[in-house]
Amino acid sequence: MHKVVISGTGVFTPELSISNAELVEAFNRYATQQNEIHADEIAAGTRAQLTMSAEDFIFRASGIEQRYVLNKSGILDPEIMHPILPERSDDELSVMAEMAVKAATEALAKAGRTAAEVDAVICAASNHERAYPAIAIEVQEALGIQGFGFDMNVACSSATFGIQAAADMIRSGSARAILMVNPEICSAHLEWRDRDCHFIFGDVCTAVLLERDDLATAPDRFEIVSTRCLTQFSNNIRNNNGFLRRTREGHMTDRRDMLFRQEGRKVFKQVVPIVSDLILTHLADENIAPAHVARLWLHQANKGMNDLIGSKVLGREPEAGEQPNILQDYANTSSAGSIIAFSQYSDDLAPGSLGVICSFGAGYSVGSVIVRKI
Repeated sequence: MHKVVISGTGVFTPELSISNAELVEAFNRYATQQNEIHADEIAAGTRAQLTMSAEDFIFRASGIEQRYVLNKSGILDPEIMHPILPERSDDELSVMAEMAVKAATEALAKAGRTAAEVDAVICAASNHERAYPAIAIEVQEALGIQGFGFDMNVACSSATFGIQAAADMIRSGSARAILMVNPEICSAHLEWRDRDCHFIFGDVCTAVLLERDDLATAPDRFEIVSTRCLTQFSNNIRNNNGFLRRTREGHMTDRRDMLFRQEGRKVFKQVVPIVSDLILTHLADENIAPAHVARLWLHQANKGMNDLIGSKVLGREPEAGEQPNILQDYANTSSAGSIIAFSQYSDDLAPGSLGVICSFGAGYSVGSVIVRKI
């Protein structure tokens, strides 16, 4: 069995960003318009009045201050309230593949590798812009990688599940190096007209190169000590859109359940113990005491959730730097969040330092990856 390392990471960040102030201004214009249009129904008690959003409400609820997006104008237009991404021809590189190529190029450069030295591509993301052909195969073609590629979706846990899949293949000898990419266009499956969630998501793409340690040349790399995955079915985070939609009556209607929706309080209450227990059990099975964990790179969905998980795992409040957050700048980027945190806050660790990359989300799904700095 081969030792597997992460030898390079990459992050593609869109040029455009939306501040909480901009988002609130656009949402409140929309809400005001809707309340005026439906004033009679609201007065009659047959329709609920839309509540205005606020910057302090968003920050208190999530810790988010801004988010990066591929398109800004459509989201901030009260008449549209979704990103505008022009359709590309079948001969053009898809949006997700374009994002992935940019992040992958950075990861390859950090690892000191060329595409010719990679055997496979895994595209792990919470939503894919088409069913087939696989985005991973398109990325493989664009980069000139020989071998194979496939897509996978485990919602916000896609990246950590992708790391486990890649690590298992490399350990067994079926591949030398695998590129795992996470193009997340979260702005396209968010309901920007819903006050309870309109601030949650942003767009980004991350990439991780995993390879055999005996072939790796990058001076800064992390050994994959162990991986652990867990799933437990729940409807508390759900999106009902899919190809069967056209087979059902009323499929053309603007249905709320065809976009991201969640029972936020239930998710917080139920997911925190599931994640904390998985990490602690995973560490115990590897004979690693929580006190020996130098850093937690957690899924970037909610600061309060991360703070509580960190406290439960470490047995105390995490010190500055032990549990870095990036959601204040990026918001929730689904599977990419923990990888952004790992990419931005790992170089300073001393050789031998242990850390945990953990992501969690719809499913419920949780992925835990214990790594050691080489």
